[in-house]
Amino acid sequence: MEPTGSAECSPPALYSGEVELVELEFTNRWSSSPLIAQFNLHDNTMMATRSEFFAFALLAVASTVFGANEKLKEIFRWKQMDYQFADEAARNASIAAGEFKHSNNLPLGIEVWEDKVFLTVPRWKSGVVSSLNYVKKDGGESPLLIPYPDWETNNVSAAPYDSKIVNTFRVRADECDRLWVMDSGLNDILENPALLSPPKILVFDLKTDKLLRVVPLQSSDVKEDSFFANIVVDVEKDKCDGAFAYMPDLGSYGLVVYDWAKNETYRVKHHFFHFDPLAGNYHIGGVNFQWTDGLFGIALGQRGEDGFRTMYFHPLSSTREFSVSTKIIQNKTIASDSYYQYRVLGSRGPDSQATASFLDLPSGVLFYTQVNKDGVGCWNSVKYANEYSADTNGLVSSDNETMIFPNDLKVDRQSNLWVITDRLPSFIYKQLDESEVNFRVLSAPVNEIIKGTVCNNDS
Repeated sequence: MEPTGSAECSPPALYSGEVELVELEFTNRWSSSPLIAQFNLHDNTMMATRSEFFAFALLAVASTVFGANEKLKEIFRWKQMDYQFADEAARNASIAAGEFKHSNNLPLGIEVWEDKVFLTVPRWKSGVVSSLNYVKKDGGESPLLIPYPDWETNNVSAAPYDSKIVNTFRVRADECDRLWVMDSGLNDILENPALLSPPKILVFDLKTDKLLRVVPLQSSDVKEDSFFANIVVDVEKDKCDGAFAYMPDLGSYGLVVYDWAKNETYRVKHHFFHFDPLAGNYHIGGVNFQWTDGLFGIALGQRGEDGFRTMYFHPLSSTREFSVSTKIIQNKTIASDSYYQYRVLGSRGPDSQATASFLDLPSGVLFYTQVNKDGVGCWNSVKYANEYSADTNGLVSSDNETMIFPNDLKVDRQSNLWVITDRLPSFIYKQLDESEVNFRVLSAPVNEIIKGTVCNNDS
């Protein structure tokens, strides 16, 4: 997460299509003030069952056995984030100007490609000098962040912002060696929110670090409470021009789909994209809060004989998992009008809310974060294809010190699981203790992680 080279992909000009002037209004969930801006958009461009209770109790016991230090190896750790400035004078100047504030930088999204580990730093607050960065795998215990593709692309001190990375939460490297970046366009979310650009997709050639395409979302894709914090790419390595990207809208409970070949986006709606009102309460790292986040985690299964894949998905504020064939999602004329093609798989049990998810194709195991349990969960989509419950879901690792708020995870091309933990609730609602280790990147081979769990194929 095998290359075919960007030469097989045929990107058009960065922008295409007719220009229309629209007014977008957003409501920030952390602020009651709506955000209004005008842009030129390119149209083309509960009560648990007895079995659930005992299963949950067993998982709680298992979490004390399978600590992060035993199953997930710590690759990086930071008390605070810092960047690889040109020199110390440049760092000091950035601090003096208020452009860089150590305490306001929190890593959130992770992706792995060759020797690079990409880390996003969302602009929750002022003082974030670069939202998309990377470190080298052999960069040491607490490596400095290197802006990707460069400093200028991440500089939002002045307009225009059309091809700038304003604020990204998660990115995805595809099988064609392209990096897909979902840019929310919203700067300084918690302090002085400003919508600098419409939400947009930026796609980079990882071999050359060149920008291939910019895709601003259409006005019909974006609703009042829209918030885009994830992107998943569906492509075959020998059919790069047939790619689709899926962007969940956690704030307005929808899914935006991008068709690379047609260079167009469209919005999909369904009841299952909404949050569960009984699953919006969180207790994490000593912080109690309530979220109403809808569709969030998306993972793709093995490609079937018909050429399509199963999309597994869930809202963040929910304990249920759902599925639908990408044959439905990729057909914009029926995607929102095929209610019964969407399936309810089942519930993971109490307090099992999850942010990101990722399915390891060789093993068939679906991994997902467990934010209320300080851990990572799993479900074997092959072994338990028709059984999704607290009994068939397991906790592969849990630790109430090193895994507070596992925020994102990926499985690389060698079937290694990568997880980033960042104590986000404390960052938003309280304050991080900068004398402690606050951010970690953990990793381990999938076949080692699932040993001794319900997800093991041999058990």
